[in-house]
Amino acid sequence: MARAPVSADIEALPEADRLDDFPHPRETRAIYGQDAAQTIFAEALASGRTHHAWLLAGPQGIGKATLAYQVARAALAQPDERDLFGQGLAIEPDSRTDRQIRALSHPSLFVLRRLYDPKTKRFPQIIPIDEVRRLKNFLSLSSGDEGRRVVIVDSADELNLNAANALLKSLEEPPGRTIFLLITSAPGRLLATIRSRCRMIAMQPLQDTDLKRAAAQALTAVEKAVPEAHDWDKLAPLADGSVGRALVLLGGGGLALQGRIDQILGGLPKLDLRAVHALSDEMQPLAQDRKFQLFVDLLQSALGRLISAAATGQGTESDVALARRLIGPERLATFAELWETLAREKAETVALNLDRKSLILGTFARLEAASRG
Repeated sequence: MARAPVSADIEALPEADRLDDFPHPRETRAIYGQDAAQTIFAEALASGRTHHAWLLAGPQGIGKATLAYQVARAALAQPDERDLFGQGLAIEPDSRTDRQIRALSHPSLFVLRRLYDPKTKRFPQIIPIDEVRRLKNFLSLSSGDEGRRVVIVDSADELNLNAANALLKSLEEPPGRTIFLLITSAPGRLLATIRSRCRMIAMQPLQDTDLKRAAAQALTAVEKAVPEAHDWDKLAPLADGSVGRALVLLGGGGLALQGRIDQILGGLPKLDLRAVHALSDEMQPLAQDRKFQLFVDLLQSALGRLISAAATGQGTESDVALARRLIGPERLATFAELWETLAREKAETVALNLDRKSLILGTFARLEAASRG
């Protein structure tokens, strides 16, 4: 019999995949905008011939983890917990399986993810091989009633090389009636041998209507106000089809932060040093980690839109006009290189806990120099 995780310990610790006080993906009832993926899994489970490994691929915050837990509930539910006709992925709310999945206490479910380290009071940047060894122990035990077992890897992008190779061995010789659900936002970064053993489900960003419904569900669950229509008009382009990003923008003052970024970029090639220093001072404390990452993501997105507008002549009227003034065809490669540099330096800064103020000041100084030609 597979031993259940100690749910009390799990619940007492922070979770890397939980956003503030919003419901965790395993606690989220409805998925919006992913009907095709839900149908594929429902038909596979109903047929009794489910592929042993699935790769749920797509941008962050679009419902991949929520779908994985929904599949886990449907796969592990008892017959009397499933819907009346046995179709779809829904099971009886607050049934035993539903409660066990939400508590991470189901003996036939294993979740491979980054775990909080109480000693350092931080999350590791990667999933180490020790966690995959725990998975191997789980797979070596009997499932008790010889029913299905489910393994969720959230996310496969975070496996280090040794951990990825160790997981590959389990995918190559999977135990019977075991379903692996690997979540990834960057399938190209995974080992080709892992991708080749999985059936990929490409999940798409949410359309505006589904984005609003999904965000409203999360906000209502924690008794927070749903934005008015005029705020949605500003939020939707920044969220880019990701409900997770929309919630971060709302909770982290993203709209105001984007306004400050736009003002600085709009002033180039003359750099507003006072505004840049004010931003960098705000982001410097470790307690502002989430705001810092949101800021860099917003800046990257803004630069990406300008580069696209410069290359194609398409985009919003303001983006096209600013791209024409700052970039033009002669500096397109330079700005593309700056975008890549920012992405690399952000990853290094987060991983190595480097000076955030230096990154921000250096990034805007390079943008100033590039826009002056």
